[in-house]
Parts: sequence; structure tokens; C-alpha cells
Amino acid sequence: MRRRIASIIILAALLPVLAACKQENYTEHLSEVRQDIFCAQTDDFVLLLNCTSREYPYADDGIACTMTQIIEVTLTPMVSPSGDVTVYADDGSWGGDASFSSVHGDYRFSQGVDTFPEGSVDLRVTWGERTYQVAATSVRTDATIPPESALSILTESEKETLARMKKEGIFCGEFRVRLLRREQNYYYVAVTDGSEQIALLIDAETGEILARRAS
Repeated sequence: MRRRIASIIILAALLPVLAACKQENYTEHLSEVRQDIFCAQTDDFVLLLNCTSREYPYADDGIACTMTQIIEVTLTPMVSPSGDVTVYADDGSWGGDASFSSVHGDYRFSQGVDTFPEGSVDLRVTWGERTYQVAATSVRTDATIPPESALSILTESEKETLARMKKEGIFCGEFRVRLLRREQNYYYVAVTDGSEQIALLIDAETGEILARRAS
């Protein structure tokens, strides 16, 4: 009996220590992940297809909501179309009319999907009077780190920031992880609690932090 009581006392004393040692699962606080980008080009347009999981409603308020999978297609004109612009997956799983954005000067289409393509995706694009069959290929390579690794780079380098975003020991923030493509692949990774935001630009192959911005 004495041993049992002693064990209970020791366990009670260790509970605060065990709680402090528990690792925070920051993936539960993701509100946006752009995990892949597909590219294609013709004489008339440049096409980018983003595979993004995003919360709804979308807001930088520090509260991560349930995410849905979205295909986002942007068609940048090299030659203006003489008519409507449409884009469809060749397998018929998604597609429709692309809307012109007067702000960006391009055509955009988005739709919720159950699964994302991998490697490449065959598309059928109507560009005014012309129809194209194009194969958009992923910018990811074997050297591209996954979004989870990019998130870990931020959480390791911004421990003080994340500590400030805790209230009564509970983390109150949300993360956004976006794969970017310029001449090479990058990750934009940001965390916010609705009042403070830290964003990092990360080399998507080496994991090196290239830039940091606080706002």
C-alpha cells in the first residue's frame, strides 16, 4: 500500500514535467498548404496549376479551420484570346470557364477536388478559337523537401515567436506553407496569431532560410 501511495505521489509530481516535454503538433494548426505546382506553355499562354489545401473561410486571424483541396489554374496570355477561355482535366474530373482578372491581366479557374495529380496532368484548354492539349508537369524534384519539413524549419527557428503566441500554455496561431517557383523552388512559410506575423523564404532543396519578415 505504501509503495502504491508513493508511486501515485511521484507520478503526480512528474505530470507538470511530462506536460512540458510534450511536443506540440503544429500540423494541427495548418490553414494553408500549397504542395505542388504544375507548369505548361504554348505559343498563346503560360499555364500554372497550383495544388492547394486551404481553410474556409480564409482569414489571417490565427485560427486554423478545416481545409479543403483546391485546384487553381492561372493562364497568362502571350497572345490575347479571341473568345472564351476554358480549362479541363483530360479525364473529365474537373474543369470549366476561366475568368479574366483585370487586376493581374490573366485568366483564372479554381475548383475543389478529391485528389491532386502527381508528376504530370493532361489538360484541354480552349483559347478563343483554338484548342490545346497540354501536359503540365510538376516542378517538384527528388530534391524538393516536403511541406512538413518546411514547417519544421520555421518552428525550430522561431521558438520564441511561437512561445509568445501561447495563451495559458495553448498555442493560438496558424501556419501557411506555400511552394513557390521562380528559377528554382522555394517555400514561403508564415505563422500568425492575428496580431503578429513572421514569414520565412526557404530554399526548397537545402532548407536554408533566405529571408525573414516580421509584421
